[in-house]
Amino acid sequence: MTQVLLPFISAILLSSVAAFYSVIGLAQIFPGSFWPIVVMGSILEISKLVTVSWLYNQWEKTVFIMRVYFIGAILLVMLITSMGIFGFLSKAHLETDIVVGTSKIGLNILEQKEEIAIKRLNFLIMKAGTDPDKISRRTHDQITEVQEQLIDLAEQKRPLLQEQNALLSEVGPIKYIAQALFDEEDPHFIDKAVRVVIVIIIIVFDPLAILLLIASNQTYRNMLQEQKIKVKQKPKPKPKPKRKKKAIKRKKVDLPPSPSLESYFVDDKHELVEKNNIAEIDGEDDEFTKQTKKE
Repeated sequence: MTQVLLPFISAILLSSVAAFYSVIGLAQIFPGSFWPIVVMGSILEISKLVTVSWLYNQWEKTVFIMRVYFIGAILLVMLITSMGIFGFLSKAHLETDIVVGTSKIGLNILEQKEEIAIKRLNFLIMKAGTDPDKISRRTHDQITEVQEQLIDLAEQKRPLLQEQNALLSEVGPIKYIAQALFDEEDPHFIDKAVRVVIVIIIIVFDPLAILLLIASNQTYRNMLQEQKIKVKQKPKPKPKPKRKKKAIKRKKVDLPPSPSLESYFVDDKHELVEKNNIAEIDGEDDEFTKQTKKE
């Protein structure tokens, strides 16, 4: 079950992050309709995952036209998601680039002022000559004014240089990647490197979430099929032999012996007479009895 849950959870997490980046990026592309774009992007992302899962499980039962449309719709939604991610990450880079550019512009202005002041200072020194005692009061004041101006420019440059160094440290990794991929003399070599990195992220981001969701469905289907095969191959349990019920032996009760048929005699009146009372029967004796008496 872990092989089903891990890809499924990873797919949901990747899709959630991709949806967040995509929705924010699309809202930044269309800033006039922020919340409608957020709602639209969220529904599209959920529908994409549901469509992928359903199409994979119902592929054989789905007609060809629906297959083509669903695949095309999934690819288009992935393209929309990629556009949103590209917009979100590009804006993050541009915000840093704008700050760096603003700081750089301020430094350039100060450097130009500093360069002009240095040229003026050199001119005044040449005008004053090599002998400091021969410098006029006016030239001396001008030289002092230019030097104070250079000191002021240096003080103004200090915070801008610190800010620029901090920003450059943040942009440092992408700068090294840009130097490895493009010529450093190209003024846009960092921007090109950023685009390459964003495209790589897009290729891995949303397609990986889709494939992980398909892998989770595939693993779950295979598990169900294996369970069905095991159930079919499982031997049926042998029926337990029925236990024979033991005959209950009844205890013999001591009863008086029942009289046998020989103990009865039928007289001429067809009445049963006990054997012991045969001699007391009234009436004539038969020939056998008379003969027995004589003897």
